[in-house]
Amino acid sequence: MLALRLVRGTHPLVQLRRLLVAAAAAGVGFLLLCALGYAVGHPAQSSASALRLLWCVLPLAATAQFAVAVARTDPATRPRRGLDAVGLGPARLTALAAASTAVATTLGSALALLFYLHLRGDITGLPFDGAAAQLLAADQPVPLAAALTLLAILPVVAATAAGLSLRPRKAVKVTPQTSALPWGVALLAIGLALETYAGRNGGGGVLAGWILTAIGLAMAGPGLTHWCGRLLQMVRPGAVRLLAGRVLMDESRRIGRPLGVVCAVGSGAVAALALNTDFGPLAGLGAALVVACTTATLLTAALESRQSRTHTTEALLRLGAPPTVLRTTALVRAAALLAVFVPLTWAVGELAAVPLRG
Repeated sequence: MLALRLVRGTHPLVQLRRLLVAAAAAGVGFLLLCALGYAVGHPAQSSASALRLLWCVLPLAATAQFAVAVARTDPATRPRRGLDAVGLGPARLTALAAASTAVATTLGSALALLFYLHLRGDITGLPFDGAAAQLLAADQPVPLAAALTLLAILPVVAATAAGLSLRPRKAVKVTPQTSALPWGVALLAIGLALETYAGRNGGGGVLAGWILTAIGLAMAGPGLTHWCGRLLQMVRPGAVRLLAGRVLMDESRRIGRPLGVVCAVGSGAVAALALNTDFGPLAGLGAALVVACTTATLLTAALESRQSRTHTTEALLRLGAPPTVLRTTALVRAAALLAVFVPLTWAVGELAAVPLRG
């Protein structure tokens, strides 16, 4: 009940982010149910059904990542003075964040089930009822237990990830962001090699190779962001470059990982465009979910980074720093990141597409 009261009493923009999580969860739930419908309607094609279900992992992971990012920026679950006295310590707030994430994703999963049954024709009296009856195997009964199990995956994964991300931690020595850069580069190389092997031999390892590539870019993202900040401060930097570089180095862990994931998604889009891939409606929905969720996660991480610098920004303004300097600093940071990640995205996408062209 307390989680529901906190959900109702928050700012409209926070509510909008939660609704976006619910909408993304509805899309993932619909894709999972469509994969189940294909398996029910084509019992002899078990390998194709398993592959369809496996491809749903990508939008599911992107949605879970977005849900965690929204939970991290939720002001209702942020520690505040006086909350310990009423029993809302860090552990309780973490549980509330996980509960709020579970509520949003469960709502989306429920909407997905209703929409799926409506398109099958099981729920009538509304526009477009039964519009996709043949595609969704309306002549076969829906295995309710399997459907509910699939729909429960995202709420469980997202709530667990949110709880683990926001759990209270003891003060530990933070390792440099750059420490994971060699491992990220190694995974990126292994992923590209696996995509090359699978593409030339007609195997089904292209998805596994792309996942390794995405993990490698996510691991390398913080290190690359850190080095962007360090390069900005080289060769007699002025106040703008010095401030921009320091912010990138300090925030490399927070924004570098989602930036690496966006880079991985962008490289996949480059490869798809290079191959003139023809997406069907369900594949297009999955691709749109991945792009939208990863981009929204990056924007949410940038918002979290901005919120963490509020006191520093206020102190600079009190010391007489012009607002134009802060805006210029933000532009310099964005330009530095684009100068590094855009060519990297294009290069990885082109390398991934080379073995698939033949």
